[in-house]
Amino acid sequence: MIESIHKYFKVGLISFMAYPQIMRGDDPDVLGYLKKIAVDDYFDAIEVTWIKDAELRKKAASLLAQSHMTVCYGAQPRLLTTGLNPNHLDEAERKKAEATLIEAIDEAEELGAKGVAFLSGKFDEDKRCEAYAQLLKTTKNLCAYAKTKGMLIELEVFDFDIDKKSLIGPAPYAAQFAADMRCACSNFGLMIDLSHIPMTYESPEFVVRTLRPYITHLHIGNTVCQDPSAEGYGDMHQRFGFPGGSNDTPELVEFLRVILAEGFANPDDPMVLSFEVKPWNDEDGDVVVANAKRVLNRAWVIVG
Repeated sequence: MIESIHKYFKVGLISFMAYPQIMRGDDPDVLGYLKKIAVDDYFDAIEVTWIKDAELRKKAASLLAQSHMTVCYGAQPRLLTTGLNPNHLDEAERKKAEATLIEAIDEAEELGAKGVAFLSGKFDEDKRCEAYAQLLKTTKNLCAYAKTKGMLIELEVFDFDIDKKSLIGPAPYAAQFAADMRCACSNFGLMIDLSHIPMTYESPEFVVRTLRPYITHLHIGNTVCQDPSAEGYGDMHQRFGFPGGSNDTPELVEFLRVILAEGFANPDDPMVLSFEVKPWNDEDGDVVVANAKRVLNRAWVIVG
């Protein structure tokens, strides 16, 4: 495309992936990492997560308000770093996960976000239906609370048998869940991630077209998932060009072409399209972010 991608999408960065030091919510230098992103006008959106210290959170909210960026809140770390499971079959355990996600909604509001994203938990194949019912219960409760604040709840689609081993899951199952949710809650959507598509053994075309009515948020990144013995195997969101990676410029070109063909390029209400990239071992987060920008710039030119 001749026109800038920023006309059609809000290009974002997941702060807690690019700078994983802040993923647990207790890094005293979190403001520095957020400022690093906020002063980079390549980014129209920023995805943040929990900040446990109330004073730091207040300062972060002020910084984000000054930035004129779209703020998104990822609650995935609240689950992944604690082992909490929103589809746990034990009701007491399910309620613990729901409680931290309710807290996430309050914190997201304080930080200026209009929605909260999370993921489903691990499941037992023999108890899939019971887990599905538990996840519906949690998600409906989250949507009901978020609706009182004018906020959206988004479920991110993950792998089901490689790394996170989440209940949701391949695209058809995600579509079933989203349809069930939309029957009760209009403020629910799905987040899809290019880096997760190879891990569900699907193609961008299949995933986007299957989930099209429910998609509200997009992520792009890489994964190593073809060879279990390969370095970095799993849902690690390595930089583009990482050895053994499944996604690079050609795959991003394919993904962009599909989302454009399916009508997601909307200059009047651009959807957030965020990089989910993470430094591997001693790699530099700033360099990994610059890598991602180059790949997106090149892919957009090729698509055009």
